Amino acid sequence: MNIKENILYILNNEVKPAIGCTEPVAIALCAAAASSCIKSSNFDFVEVYLSPNIYKNGMNVGIPNSKEIGLDVAAALGVAKQSYEKGLEILGEIDDNCRSIAKELIYNNKVMVKIADTDKKVYVKVIVKSDNNIAEAIIEDKHDNIVNISLNNITIFTKETNSNTNSNCGVDDSFFDASIMDIIKTIESLSFEDTKFMLKGIEMNMSAAKLGMNQRLGIGTGYAIKQNMDKGIIGTDLANTAMMLTSAASDARMSGLTVPVMSSNGSGNNGLTAILPIAAYNEVHPTNEVDLSKALAISHVITAYVKHYIGRLSPLCGCSIAASTGSACAITWLMGGSYTQIQGTVKNILANQSGVICDGAKPGCALKLGTAAASGVQSSLLAMEGYYACKNNGIVTGTAEQSIKNLKTLSDKGMSNVDRTIINIMVDAN
Repeated sequence: MNIKENILYILNNEVKPAIGCTEPVAIALCAAAASSCIKSSNFDFVEVYLSPNIYKNGMNVGIPNSKEIGLDVAAALGVAKQSYEKGLEILGEIDDNCRSIAKELIYNNKVMVKIADTDKKVYVKVIVKSDNNIAEAIIEDKHDNIVNISLNNITIFTKETNSNTNSNCGVDDSFFDASIMDIIKTIESLSFEDTKFMLKGIEMNMSAAKLGMNQRLGIGTGYAIKQNMDKGIIGTDLANTAMMLTSAASDARMSGLTVPVMSSNGSGNNGLTAILPIAAYNEVHPTNEVDLSKALAISHVITAYVKHYIGRLSPLCGCSIAASTGSACAITWLMGGSYTQIQGTVKNILANQSGVICDGAKPGCALKLGTAAASGVQSSLLAMEGYYACKNNGIVTGTAEQSIKNLKTLSDKGMSNVDRTIINIMVDAN
């Protein structure tokens, strides 16, 4: 595929609605795929095997429609649902019957969750036993990418898997050798028909942000920022507005509220960070729909570009590093920034945010998302004035593209044991 075809693939396949944190969602989806083979609501046991990244990211986040947290809760609700057609929105359709079946599974200790022996960032396997039937489903590489469903060792569904653990399925690896400028120029050439559905993301994610601004949800980050704005303690400038909107939306979804958001590259929080700083820019500097839709496309594609190198899930915080890079580049573009200024924006983000770890999805993510959004805006504004990290600034060296590639080395080689260390800390704390 050429650059345009890869971009359109990303926009049409990596930007989609999700309800709830996508790691528990993936678990529930896989469990539902397995249990869909079984014509019974009585289950003997459920075994769940997760990649360390999925395990870590799903431990402490609220589960929509349950008022609970936990990997086992997500699996039990998926088993009870027994249908997986809603994809990443599966947890939005949990009813009293599902909750009742899930509660029985949890209460009787019928759900076992373990870390799988895998190098894949995204991996979920669920085995469900009911009477004489054993069903199994597997998700790999993407949160909604079901690659196998079987019943009693007979394959019901299968699809080819991708051996590249950092790959965006369906996108040519050669695409990620393209320059950021070539990508942005190609997006500029797209028709409004190609990009106008991006605007739905602003509408959806702003709805989540309004929920978090109007009441204390999670730890109340966005709500508190708005209170301080209303009191005149902090200003209503672009950076603070971006921080407020992004953290408020994260407050809403990390608390387990049943609210859909537009995700980006497999993550709802990435979607918030990729979209809401641009929504903030539009609040402060109203922009026509054509440019706004293309800015959103730039943000999502640059997010995918960075995540290709750090991994779909990573020891590094994807919101702080990938999605904030995407939205910051888009804001620089909206302000008429040159390629040099867009390069500078990337370098500023990486110089500022590259050390932020991912210690799982949780209410405190709202703090990181708010910081990422504000940092992205600041990085853009600095670059627009010609101020940016120079070469040989730590991992920021050479071009923006090379600096992004340095993140891969940092994540893969320098932080290979970080996820398991974080998991041990989190398990001991519980």
